[in-house]
Amino acid sequence: MRIRSRLLLLVIAILLPATIGACLGIYYVYSKQRDTYRESIRDLSYAMALLLDKEFSARVRTLQTLSRSPTITDNNLPGFYRFANEVAVNWDTVVVLSNSSGEQFLNTRSPWGTRNLPKITPSLLAQRKQHGPDAPLISDIYYAPLGKQYSFAVQVPVERDGRILYYLTMGTFTRQLQTLLEEQKLPQGWIATILDRQGVVAARSQEPEKFIGAKADETLANKIRATGQGTNDGITFDGTPVTAFFSRAPQSEWSIVVSVPLSALNGPAVQATAFVAGIALLLLGVGLGAAAVIARKTAKPMEDLRQAAIDLGRGKLIARQSSGVVEIDAVSLEMARANEQILSSKAELERRVTEAVATAEQSQKTLLQSQKLEALGRLTGGIAHDFNNIMQTLTTGLQLALFSPVEPRIKQTLEACQRAVERATELTRQLMAFGRVQEAHLETLNLDQRIGDILPLLKGVLPSNIDVQVDIEENLWPVTIDPMQLELALLNVTINARDAMSRGGVICMTMRNSSLARLDNELAAGNYVLIAITDSGEGMTADVLTNALDPFFTTKPVGKGSGMGLPQAYGFAKQAGGTLVIRSAPGKGTTITFYIPRAEGMLSTKADMQFPSERPRAKATGRLLFVEDDPLVAAVVAPALKTAGFDVVEADNVEKALDLLRSRGTFDVVFSDIVMPGKLTGIDLAERVLKDFPDTRVVLATGYSERQLDVPGVEILPKPYVVADAVEILSTSPRSDAQAES
Repeated sequence: MRIRSRLLLLVIAILLPATIGACLGIYYVYSKQRDTYRESIRDLSYAMALLLDKEFSARVRTLQTLSRSPTITDNNLPGFYRFANEVAVNWDTVVVLSNSSGEQFLNTRSPWGTRNLPKITPSLLAQRKQHGPDAPLISDIYYAPLGKQYSFAVQVPVERDGRILYYLTMGTFTRQLQTLLEEQKLPQGWIATILDRQGVVAARSQEPEKFIGAKADETLANKIRATGQGTNDGITFDGTPVTAFFSRAPQSEWSIVVSVPLSALNGPAVQATAFVAGIALLLLGVGLGAAAVIARKTAKPMEDLRQAAIDLGRGKLIARQSSGVVEIDAVSLEMARANEQILSSKAELERRVTEAVATAEQSQKTLLQSQKLEALGRLTGGIAHDFNNIMQTLTTGLQLALFSPVEPRIKQTLEACQRAVERATELTRQLMAFGRVQEAHLETLNLDQRIGDILPLLKGVLPSNIDVQVDIEENLWPVTIDPMQLELALLNVTINARDAMSRGGVICMTMRNSSLARLDNELAAGNYVLIAITDSGEGMTADVLTNALDPFFTTKPVGKGSGMGLPQAYGFAKQAGGTLVIRSAPGKGTTITFYIPRAEGMLSTKADMQFPSERPRAKATGRLLFVEDDPLVAAVVAPALKTAGFDVVEADNVEKALDLLRSRGTFDVVFSDIVMPGKLTGIDLAERVLKDFPDTRVVLATGYSERQLDVPGVEILPKPYVVADAVEILSTSPRSDAQAES
């Protein structure tokens, strides 16, 4: 057969299957693109659902911040009403304070003192029954009786000391949700809709005023309730056939529905398929017609191409050949490029493998760091517990020794040992208290005497290129503060100053007395002690200075700062009855000044500095069950309790203690460590005793515990304790007082 005929058949054999393959490929691509297109719309609806949850979460966080307002703690509802009005700055938003039954105490859309306010929406009451009294809630939409608009509400409980005082609600017109839809900039004809849990329209990207409050199609609503995410073919309110892609938000359980007209969903792919198919048919006809013309001109280039393929198989260098036939030249060119593409692909593959290995190594390092920090936390707690047991043994032994007649020289030595143990106890508590929220332990003291103990701690966090200068006025007035919070506040300010002076510098600490007429309406006129800390760092911009005292605000990189340093310092100053002022400018450093009111009372004296020989001994009687797993602690504390007058029975774990309670009759008091061997702890023992032996008092002692105590009527005695204090607490337990009153 002649080459021309062969080429003609070749053209037919190539183009016809190619055309069929192209059509199949087009259909396959069309199907894949359609599926991908639909999947992308599903992802869009889910992303919008997450944005909706984020919007609700932002409002919940705002309410939770409001709920911590001191005006509620002080029962200053008029003050809280004014504060709430600063949050609800426009008519679209309302803040409501109500009780558990929905009765309103205040409503920012009504003047203070308005009576007979409407109850909150029943949707919130129903949600509270479902999710419990402590959970933040999000209502379905409702028609606001005062705002006269469709609205939705979020609600959080107002808790103090574990007790719910009120419920704080923020109501908002649903039209504020329109912004969420408008920001998505959906294509022409697409419709995005927000539905509440009942399938009622809360917002709509097209003609919202006509459809807000309307009920969605029942089939669509049932699918949302059943699956949470999927599609539904139907007709919109205005009669357009659409495919609706819906996703239910995981937290609020509201839903986002993105409705895409069928014409927009399928039209482009169908048109593209028809166009490509037409082009393929046209090319087939042109190819058949041209095949006969170019066949005789093709034989030589084909032979050259065959030879080039042979050379390629032999590993020879292939040069690009020009034959005048486009297809053959294209094949020749692609063959020449093949080696280059293979090498390029290999290099790209190696690069991606390198990146993947680096990412895996970084993830492994992060995991190891996290595990190390977790292990360090547990190790610190365990060491604190064991160390406190050791100090308990030492301090009790010293106290028992001081109870006995001893020579004055030996007594002085024992008292020196006692003071050393107390110092070790104080240092341990400072270490464990760092970073924790502590109750206020107020003392009246002189700062010029206290600062000598604090300065080594502050200097310990500074590098050698930062100098500390201290200027303290003579005869500083006394102040009433929590010493631990003072140390933490000064430490936080010092750390901030250190981070602002990466190249070194000077920190100046000044303390002086000051009589103020008034300070920016924050402080009343009076006498104050000023603590000013000035650094030579880079200073703060106006925006940073504005937000410096906001909780969690930080300019440090992620993982380098919590944003709670300056808020803690400010909280300390306010707790002491004063305030904190920041003065800073870019390039001029920062000055942070504490204003602490002058104390009028007597200076505090530490009770734990009184030695056992100087304490009046408490009179103790009754049967006492002493539960302690540490034999060293038991060996010194049990004799001390017996000496005080108790009839002491000992157990070294909770199981034995329970057996003794059941078999040895009634005990007047149980004195137990919290951290115990076995499955049960001292807290579990306390719960069992209060339940099964209600006439028996319980006192728990501990130096460390990962479990929080929440057992009414049980008092905690921190280790190491003074025996006289333990005897007094065991003899005058709050539980026994409560029973006597009842």
